[in-house]
Amino acid sequence: MSAFSYPVTASLFVLTALAEIGGCFLAFMVLRQDRSAWLLFPALVCLSAFAWLLTFHPTAGRAYAAYGGVYVACAVVWLWLVEGQLPDRWDIAGAALTLAGAALIAFAPRAS
Repeated sequence: MSAFSYPVTASLFVLTALAEIGGCFLAFMVLRQDRSAWLLFPALVCLSAFAWLLTFHPTAGRAYAAYGGVYVACAVVWLWLVEGQLPDRWDIAGAALTLAGAALIAFAPRAS
C-alpha cells in the first residue's frame, strides 16, 4: 500500500465503504421496508461508485482484506448515525478489533 499516503488510503477505504453501505441500505429500504422503487436508482449509483472506487486501491487482495475492517467500522457508525441505534460496547470493541486488523494488513512493513 505504499503507493498512497496513510490519510489518502484511509479516506479511500472510508469512501468505498460508505458507497457500498449506502447502496445496500437503499436497496434494503425498497425490498424490506416497502419504500419507493425509485430508491433503486441512487442505490445503483452508490454501488457503481463502490465498484469504481475499488479500482483505485493499489492492490486487490490485501487492500480488499484491509477494506473489510474499515467496512465493519463504517457499518457501526452507520447504525448509529443513520439508523439511530446507539452502538453498544461489543459493537465498538468489534469495530476497533477489525480496524486494528485492517491497519496490520494495510500498513505492515513488507519486503518488496
